Amino acid sequence: MSMPSVDRRALFLGGAAALTATSARAQVADATHRLADRLRAVATDGLDAAWYSVPAREAAMTDPAGYNAAVQNAARQVVQDLLHGRAQVPTGRIDVRRDTASLSPQPWLAELQSGDAVAVINRASDATPGAVAIKRALAESAARGQRGALPQVPVGGTLEPGRSDAVRVPALRARLAATDPVLAAATVADPARYDEDLQAATRRFQAAAGLEADARIGSSTQAALNRTDAMDAQSLRVGLDMRRAAVQPGNDRRIDVNIPDFMLHVREGSRVIMDMPVIVGRPARATPLLSTRMTSVQFNPPWGVPVRNAVEDKLPLLQRNPLALQRSGTRIFQRVDGEVVEVDPTTIDWRSISRDRFPFFLRQDPGERNALGRLKFIMPNSEDIFMHDTPDRNLFTRSDRAFSSGCIRLSQPMDFLVMAMEGLEGWDRARMQSSIAAGRTFHVSLRRQPAVRLIYNTTILEGERVRVRPDVYGMDRSWWAAMERGGSRPMAARS
Repeated sequence: MSMPSVDRRALFLGGAAALTATSARAQVADATHRLADRLRAVATDGLDAAWYSVPAREAAMTDPAGYNAAVQNAARQVVQDLLHGRAQVPTGRIDVRRDTASLSPQPWLAELQSGDAVAVINRASDATPGAVAIKRALAESAARGQRGALPQVPVGGTLEPGRSDAVRVPALRARLAATDPVLAAATVADPARYDEDLQAATRRFQAAAGLEADARIGSSTQAALNRTDAMDAQSLRVGLDMRRAAVQPGNDRRIDVNIPDFMLHVREGSRVIMDMPVIVGRPARATPLLSTRMTSVQFNPPWGVPVRNAVEDKLPLLQRNPLALQRSGTRIFQRVDGEVVEVDPTTIDWRSISRDRFPFFLRQDPGERNALGRLKFIMPNSEDIFMHDTPDRNLFTRSDRAFSSGCIRLSQPMDFLVMAMEGLEGWDRARMQSSIAAGRTFHVSLRRQPAVRLIYNTTILEGERVRVRPDVYGMDRSWWAAMERGGSRPMAARS
């Protein structure tokens, strides 16, 4: 019985097709593995791979379909978070607004399926303005962390240049030498002396940290020296997430006060037309986040002392000396039979007055000693926060300027006044100065009423340079907790 002939050409074509299919599956598998590897490295993008349940490579052997589906799902979540931000904006953060509508993820997600998925992830990671610089700072922080923890400097009183301290000076030298090759190469004559080389290294460190470069090791410099790479990394990740899908400001003039940077900037579009150091609220009396407008200026303002300031700050002074407030021009009033009458402080037993029983109100007259200085800038808000001049000029030399009871003290109030009253006919700098000198209290409504934002961002971008400021109010921790929870939601941009 004869056997059927074999079509060798058909066998060849069938075998080739099988090889092609196998090769295609291998290429798909390789692409999926590369994508999974990229997703495991999202710490470089300010995210955490643990949030996305990226499967291990071994899963591809036992459940190829499930492995591929899980990787694709993780990729979609990562792209969404890179474009729109990981955190749902925490309650109270009115200084951060996301405009997710202007950056649709759909084209990106479609390209994940049809294009180079790793390239899509990389582009999405860089899509946020400032992302490249912040990611570079994050990588540098991670590299430092891998080299081991930096030496800590014992906390104490201010260490002055030229002093000797057998404990703190060697610790300071070890901490700075770990990151300053110039100091590391310097010869040390007396390990306990805070010598010129160590002072120079301290100034370099302070300048890089945005501190006053005076070589004095006070509380702010001590905190910066002992700040860990993990703390920096968390702030950088938060700063990057806050910027994702952020509403872009228009070209109108606006005034931004960044609380943890203790700086005010007047901007028009991307152009800075004025900036200055400011003093903000101390943590116990934090400056609130606000979005409002500056509407008027008060010349030579009196100060109606808030109740909290009166009972916490002024009452202890009165209990020690009933005349303690007279020198500053602060008078005491009480309501008697429906009428407001001034009180002679020497007739009151102040030790019998408590914080819970304080029937008085205090008013400081206008003048050089007035806590508001000579100028008060009004910006309506429910928190009664405003910007003002101050007689305490020495505080602006400090690097940590969280000293107020919540309001914003200006280091350059006269320059700020000229900017604010721009466009008002008849008001030049000479008239403004003479009006201040005259001492009369009056208001001027502003023709141009710029937007004012009191914001909180510890990650400061200056071109390609990134600075990280201390988290004075602990808001970075709250944002990081929101990132860990995830669940960013599309938010319509508000005008």
